[in-house]
Amino acid sequence: MSLLSFCEWLAETRWSVALHESLIVYPVVETIHVLSLLLFVGSVVLVDLRLLGWAFREVPVSDVMRRLRPFVIVGFVIITTTGALLFYAIPVRTYLSVFFRIKVAMLVVAAMNAALFHPWMNRGKTDWDNDPRPPVRARLAGAVSLVSWATVIVMGRMIAYNWFDCDNQPQSALVNFLAGCPFEVP
Repeated sequence: MSLLSFCEWLAETRWSVALHESLIVYPVVETIHVLSLLLFVGSVVLVDLRLLGWAFREVPVSDVMRRLRPFVIVGFVIITTTGALLFYAIPVRTYLSVFFRIKVAMLVVAAMNAALFHPWMNRGKTDWDNDPRPPVRARLAGAVSLVSWATVIVMGRMIAYNWFDCDNQPQSALVNFLAGCPFEVP
């Protein structure tokens, strides 16, 4: 079964249809998603600004991360749950969105950045934790994180628009390819 076939099946389930057609639940889920994104990304941005040496220079990096960790965790759980529900409500259109695909790619970049940075930081933080300007590697991790999350937010917002939907033809072969349109365009 292909991902598109799975999304088509998912779109036909009773709960997916009910969520998508709900006049109250869908907007509430979307609102919670956006508000929890503020909590999560807002906390991550504060850490990133410290890693770049642009804010909280007098506070050790480990203290900033420790203080914000609960907000990051709670925000992450909520945005992941509500994001899954938003996808579940409109799986085919979302899956075929160029913006969704870019968003997912940037989520992978953000996750890889965090996965690579945190072990390194924990091993050597005593050497630079109190430095007003962290080492290049930490600043790079902060910059990659900022760019990744900014792109995730913009692309997430763009999913709502149908500029490059597969049913808006003609469009370039590249756009059709990036969107995963399930047909060949002459």
